[in-house]
This record gives sequence, structure tokens and C-alpha cells, in this order.
Amino acid sequence: MQQLTLPSLLLTLLVVCTSPLSQADASSQNQQKTLAPGYGALEFTAPEPGTYQLPILGNAADGKLLNTQNNAISLHSFLGDKVVLLSFIYSSCSDVNGCPLATAVLHKIKNRLKKEPELVGKLRMLTISFNPEHDTPEVMQQYAQSFQSDGVDWQFLTTKSEQDLQPLLANYKQNIQKVFDAEGKFTGTFSHLLRVYLIDRNKQVRNIYSVDFLHPDTLINDVKTLLKTPAGIEATHHLPTAAEYSAGDNKSGYEQDSYQTHSIALAERKGRATDLTKTYRKPPLGLGAVPVPVDNPSSKAKISLGRQLFYDRRLSLNNTFSCAMCHIPEQGFTSNEMATAVGIEGRTVRRNSPTLYNIAYAKTLFHDSRETTLEQQVWGPLLAHNEMGNPSIGVVIDKIKAIADYNRQFTRIFGKGPGMESIGMAIASYERSLNSANSAFDRWYFGHEKSALDEQAQRGFKLFTGKANCAGCHSIAKNHALFTDHDNHNTGIGYREAMSKPSDTQPLQVAPGVYVNVASSLIAKVSSAKTNDLGRYEITQDPQDRWKYKTPTLRNISLTAPYMHNGSLTTLREVVEFYNRGGVTNENLDPLIKPLQLTEAEIDDLAAFLNTLTGDNVQELVADAFAAPVGDSQ
Repeated sequence: MQQLTLPSLLLTLLVVCTSPLSQADASSQNQQKTLAPGYGALEFTAPEPGTYQLPILGNAADGKLLNTQNNAISLHSFLGDKVVLLSFIYSSCSDVNGCPLATAVLHKIKNRLKKEPELVGKLRMLTISFNPEHDTPEVMQQYAQSFQSDGVDWQFLTTKSEQDLQPLLANYKQNIQKVFDAEGKFTGTFSHLLRVYLIDRNKQVRNIYSVDFLHPDTLINDVKTLLKTPAGIEATHHLPTAAEYSAGDNKSGYEQDSYQTHSIALAERKGRATDLTKTYRKPPLGLGAVPVPVDNPSSKAKISLGRQLFYDRRLSLNNTFSCAMCHIPEQGFTSNEMATAVGIEGRTVRRNSPTLYNIAYAKTLFHDSRETTLEQQVWGPLLAHNEMGNPSIGVVIDKIKAIADYNRQFTRIFGKGPGMESIGMAIASYERSLNSANSAFDRWYFGHEKSALDEQAQRGFKLFTGKANCAGCHSIAKNHALFTDHDNHNTGIGYREAMSKPSDTQPLQVAPGVYVNVASSLIAKVSSAKTNDLGRYEITQDPQDRWKYKTPTLRNISLTAPYMHNGSLTTLREVVEFYNRGGVTNENLDPLIKPLQLTEAEIDDLAAFLNTLTGDNVQELVADAFAAPVGDSQ
């Protein structure tokens, strides 16, 4: 059977898609494959151009290209003066929903431009081949003849070699794989995911279209939206500094139907490395000297190595999960979106991810205080089946040893290759640098700045140390405050979870402020079996320790929702209300937990005080995290 070339296949599709039997005929010709939406009419009413905004997704990378006259030319020479639609194809592709779709959509846009001449001089379309071996400039010139027409700026390009092609594909996140037959011979076909890029006049990517969203109507509207913004304005748009370093998709208020999304594009995240050793050398106001083990002194190189390991997904069994995916920097080095953590392959973890801010000062680790040093603690999640999933210590060590860059760094810092001890030391050194204080409270209480706290927060502090007695567990010393007694207490949260029976139905949120009641039996069918959690008792086997959990620090507490060991309380006000009721009665309830008799105004005052405990260097630590190398991309 003769293989159709892309132009002939495309022209066939364009004909059948305009005939009464187009869907049936096209399906027959393409082995009953469903055509992508871009071949048909748009099934919804697109928003009017200029009534919405397109976020900046990143800078459009440059690359070395050849035009159809075999002249060397840079990709950036085509960017800047016009809005650009960029697609990657190979000319012999026969997947109807692959390269032919991209070219068909651009072909429809070309025809639209003839009816909207005001757009002709403002839009350029680029089609770049990722098969330079076959798609020479001569081949691309012949290919272009089927689509180019006078007045429309549609360029067909290729590269000189694979060497020139690969950086271009990498920068545009194009994963292209050659397909080989059973004998190992290249079949001339590729496996790839279709992507078309919209690039503004400031050489910034503003949208990326996949198969399901690639349609000429939406592309034209997006182009018009960009053209309504004067050139140069897009680049000046910038988020407020605080927003850059908050949760990427802030769900605060999501339980209300008035919620509006606050999503932040990845390109808005400005990584900026900092010298983390200064949090050791001179801790922020409100913190004491950092406890550094004698056998693991801090150094810039060791912190840098630990930082790289912390963000490297290759440390998990299937190379998909890093430490930072539970301890998310912009979410308080915890996870605001999960009551309890989720590990590799979506495996359920029964407890909430604790924050890593000021973890250097913790005398015990984990919610049940089962570890005493960060160097040892790091191996818990690395080996836990439902977290990073590694079957043994050796598997982790061998994986790290196989990476030349890590071998070099470990040898330089520790005098030998990676091992169980040195891996723990490196990651612990980074975690020990995440110290944050000099909050408004610190400046008021330790720095004696009378104006640092407003009157409401000062009233809240008086309640904190007096009527509410929060300081009974969340202690404050003379010259510093960790807001923890490093002890374990039974508040009744664990008891309630263990002893209460689920109701017949449970509310399930499906949209902001919208809940539906779902049968608990149905939820149980799609959930993993719930395991008991007895808290500190699991470590000591002392019945008096049932449902006791470690007292967390309150520093940066406004950043680290949800709260309690199981993430069952979503706001600080809920936490204060829980303690105001006296916790949950049980035989091991801590004697310090009792009804507080706080008024509504006092609850507000106490919550206002807790909101003053955010350190002033949070943005610096998060920006440094954004600048960290992502090991799995190397």
C-alpha cells in the first residue's frame, strides 16, 4: 500500500471534512480513528478577543534553522515583529491527529487571513521539521508549495543536523522518539505529542495547544487578544512579589461559591539563589543558635548538594517523586492542597506533611517523634512504600552512584562516593538551612518595636500566654521562641478519627462552594483501606501514649494549612475553635486541654496574633528553591 505524504493526506482530509459524509469517510480512511476537534466546527462559543488574558508561560527559545533556500537563519529572527504560531512536524507523518492536524489548522487560519486582511501583516506561522535527515530544505520547499500563498507569512523550516535540532526540541519540551522495527531499523516514523505554540511580540510563549485544544477559531481569538495589547506591554506585566512565592494555585476560600482562581504561571516564578549558610551563621531574630551536629558541620557545598538531592525525582523508585513534592516550598514546605500526603503512584500516606521551616531546631521528628536527627530521618520517606517507594538502602545509593555529577560532588565534599551516611548528611544540611523568623511578632517582642504588632494582635498575644494558655505547649523563651515544647500530647483529634464511625453519606466538593453527598460505601470502594493511627503509642507501646502527637512549631503557621497530624482542620480559626471547645474528650486527653470560654472577638484576636508569626525571609527561601537544579532533567 502506498504511503500518503502529509500534504496529500491533509488535502484529502480538508476535502472530506467539508463534505456531508466527512466524518464517516475520514474515519474509514484513517482506520476508524476519531478526528480531533480542529477538523470540525468549534463546539462551544469562544470568548470575545480581549475579554481574557493569556499568561506568560516563558521565553521563546532561539535555535539554528535552515530556510527553504538552504540559508542558515535563527529562530529569533522570525520573532519580535509579529505574533507567531509555531508548530513542529515531519513531512511524512501519517497520523491524522498528529502533524497533519497542526498543518490543517494553520491552513484554515491562512484562509481566514484572506477574509481578515487586517491580520495579515501581524501574524506569522512557522512550521519546523524535526526530521532533518529526510526533510531537507529542498523537501520542505516542495512541501510548502501545497500551502503557501501570496500575502500570508507562512515559513517552512528545517535544521542542518540532529545536533542543531536537539537543543531546540529540549527548549520547547518536545519529546520526539524515533520508532524502530523488530530488527532495530528506523521505520521513518516518530512517536511524539503534538504541540503548537503561540508567541507574542516580546518573544514570550503565551499559549501551548495540544490535540484537544487546537482549533483555528480559538487560535485566531488568542492572536487577536495579543494584538489588542500594545507591543512591549506584555513584558512589563509582573505579579506582586508576595504572590510570586505563594501557592501556585491558591485554594484559599475554595469552599465558597465566590471563590476566584489565583493561579500563577510557572514563568512568573523567579528563581533567585541565595547564600543559605547565613541562616546558620546569623539566625534571624527570634531564633537561637542553630544546633549543628559535630559530625556534620555545615558548608555551602554540602547545602548545595543536599538542595539538589531534595528536588531530584530520581531518588524515588520510579523517578517521579522528590522530597519537594510533599514539602512544597511555596506552600510553606508542606502541602496546602492535601490533608494527608500522597506518595508515588498516588499511594496514600496517613498523615499530613509537616513543615520544614526551622526543622533544624526540632528535637524529635515525625508526628510521633520516632526519629531524633535529620540525617536519620531522611531515610524514612526514601524507603517508605507509600512515599518514595525504594525497596532498600542499596537501591538508592546505587542510583545516586550511577550519576556522574553526584559522584563528583560527594567525593569532593566527603572524600568518597555517596553512601547511606553522606546522603543523609547532605539532605539534612539543606533542610537545616530553612530557618525563618524576624516576623512581626519577633520585632515587637524581641526587638521591642512597639508598632510592629497592631492592637488586635497584641490582644491575641495576651490571650495566647494567658486565658487560652496556648503557651503551655507552644512555649516562648526569654531570648527566642520555637513555639513548641518538643513533647507529645493527646488533643482528641486522633481519638475521634479512630473511634468515630463514618456517616452513611459524605459531602464531596466538586466546585467552589458546590458539594454533593456521596455514599460512604461508594467512596470506600475507590479508596485504600484506612489504617489505624495510634500516634506515639506505636513507638513506645505505652497505653498512655495512645493518640499523642508531637507539638508542632507555630512559626509560619499561616503558610502551612491544613492543620493537625491528619490535616483535618483547614483554617487557623477552626483550630482555635477546636481548642476553645476543649478538644475531644477521651481517657488520655491531655490535662492542659480544656474549654477556654473564648468569645468570638477573642477567637479573632488569637487568630490575628498567629498570623504575625511569618518570617520575613520566606520569599528569599522560596526563590532559592525555585532556582534549584531539577536533577531529573539532566
